[in-house]
Amino acid sequence: MIEVVLTDDHPVVRAGLRAVIEHEPDMRVVAELGTAEDLVARVRRGEPADVLLVDLQFGPGRLGGADATRQIVAAGGPPVLVLTTYGSDTDILSAIEAGASGYLLKDAPTDELTAAIRAAASGAVALGPAVQARLLDRMRRPAVSLTLRELEVLNLVALGRSNDEIARELFLSKATVKSHLAHTYDKLGVQSRTEAVATARQRGILPA
Repeated sequence: MIEVVLTDDHPVVRAGLRAVIEHEPDMRVVAELGTAEDLVARVRRGEPADVLLVDLQFGPGRLGGADATRQIVAAGGPPVLVLTTYGSDTDILSAIEAGASGYLLKDAPTDELTAAIRAAASGAVALGPAVQARLLDRMRRPAVSLTLRELEVLNLVALGRSNDEIARELFLSKATVKSHLAHTYDKLGVQSRTEAVATARQRGILPA
């Protein structure tokens, strides 16, 4: 029996996921949580589970799914399967870099979800078709594939941060921030911060 923990801040979503999972003869939900903080605390208490199903965003001021994944992996916790509506390069790479065992979009068919849970429980990587397509696109178009650090810088630009603020937030020098932006402009074929953000959003590199 695969024991699954659901972590999502929407009760209706959790109820739907529970119905899908518990319809399967080899799975059961052992806990439902509303925040990533609660999930990390559960893992640190050593409470058992085979797969942790977690959303990526939990609202302003809350621990995100990628950061929670990083903490769970560091604590030696169970495999984390990200299930979210966010499918940009930034979101996918941040979760995979953090150590997620899988990444699936919420509009995936139920059989994809249950297959991904089984894969994660067995120690395999579980990436939904839409996520695989985005990663393959990055490989096929390396000229426009931003590094994770470039994505982090550009994401902060999109949030209105100045170079000084970005440098402080990412523990970089101002010159390094400028260098990342220059590489980003070159890869995207743009000349300004505004153009870079707009182009990245159009291409699905940043969340719309």
